[in-house]
Amino acid sequence: MKRFILSPLALVALVAALTFPAAAPAAPPAPKPVPGHPAAAAPEPHAEIRAAIASLRRARQHMQDAAHDFGGHRVEALKATDEAIRQLEVCLQYDK
Repeated sequence: MKRFILSPLALVALVAALTFPAAAPAAPPAPKPVPGHPAAAAPEPHAEIRAAIASLRRARQHMQDAAHDFGGHRVEALKATDEAIRQLEVCLQYDK
């Protein structure tokens, strides 16, 4: 008799558990920007490109200060870096 009652009850509990998904709390709302606060300003356009230019300039300085010529490859690397910087600056010009 117990088996006759527990089997359907277990089946109903299993179906109910699989039917209703577990509720996950929603992410908290983003804070609203305060007018006049520096964070309220629009993000800088193309920050990644500007960061890439800065990184290339630092890399160029490191290559210039290197003590070794690396069989002439340093000169070629400097030329390629200068060209990459120039191309990225041209990219920024097209946004205006």
